Amino acid sequence: MNRLRPDADDTRFIRRVVILILIAAVVVALWKAGDLLILAFGAILGAIVIHAFADLYTRRLKLSQRAGLGLAFATVLAAAAFLVWLFGVQFGQQVNALVLRLPSLLQQLGAYMSQTPVGAKIVDAVQAAFAGSRVARDIGGLVTGGGELILNCLLLMVGALFFAAEPKVYVHGLLLMVPKTIRPAISDALSDVEHNLRLWLRAQLILMTTMGLLVGFGLWISGVPSWAALGLLAALSEFVPYIGPTAAMLPALGLGAAVGTGPLVGALVTYAVVRLVQTNFITPYVQNRVIAIPPAVTLFVIIAIGMVFGLFGLFFSAALLVVIFTLVRSLYLREVIGEDVEIPKG
Repeated sequence: MNRLRPDADDTRFIRRVVILILIAAVVVALWKAGDLLILAFGAILGAIVIHAFADLYTRRLKLSQRAGLGLAFATVLAAAAFLVWLFGVQFGQQVNALVLRLPSLLQQLGAYMSQTPVGAKIVDAVQAAFAGSRVARDIGGLVTGGGELILNCLLLMVGALFFAAEPKVYVHGLLLMVPKTIRPAISDALSDVEHNLRLWLRAQLILMTTMGLLVGFGLWISGVPSWAALGLLAALSEFVPYIGPTAAMLPALGLGAAVGTGPLVGALVTYAVVRLVQTNFITPYVQNRVIAIPPAVTLFVIIAIGMVFGLFGLFFSAALLVVIFTLVRSLYLREVIGEDVEIPKG
């Protein structure tokens, strides 16, 4: 007698339970490896940048694909070395002074705002929200040990070189993991993601450059110390919309307040005018061919990604949002619902 042998319904139930356990195990593993996944995504972004340069060199200079890729590698490495030189040599003293004075400047700014009841409530709310966040823990870890940051940057760079060298191998491997019937839809969606990320990266480069130049020039006129380092910080902060520029503005306001009322007012006017020009003139012109994401969605998704993945996730949150938004449009709206979704061309 096989009284303990499961029947068809029991077998189906057990199979579903096992599948749910496996899915839960994969989700937990991905959660634990969140930082590694973010670094892998950053490496993919780097590979896209390398291939964008390679295509440019191949098309304009009439080079072979291998020669164009090698020149693109050299370009990206030169750009990274240039940024290290800017931070470490050219603006090294300014960056040092800014980092050393930043805690006291933020305290002074908080004390200045706390003079009014509304300002005090804003300061308390910001401190309470920031204190327990993963971003705060990540920043504390970077302050205590810069070795992790250097290692992550090296991993990101090496990963970008590997992804850029043989991108089709990784795309083909990913497509092999999905059923044959949906591979064409997944392949088209991946092409849309790569195209939109290229357009977004091109737009971000222009916005970062204009932001850094305008802010640096305005702070120099206003007499704010370390104006060059603050301009560079403003340029890099543009990579994280809304949150980045706001965070980059605080050190400038603190340094301006430490010097006097004039530089503080000048810093406020500088950021207000630059944001006005950037929002109403430069951004619409640059992003008219890039996928349009509603500002409210951008803000809350970036905050959510920062809460889940920490500082590195926050840095790549805008690019992750572009990927998510593109996949929703390409897979759900176009393939599932059947909407005629137009993919930006450029």
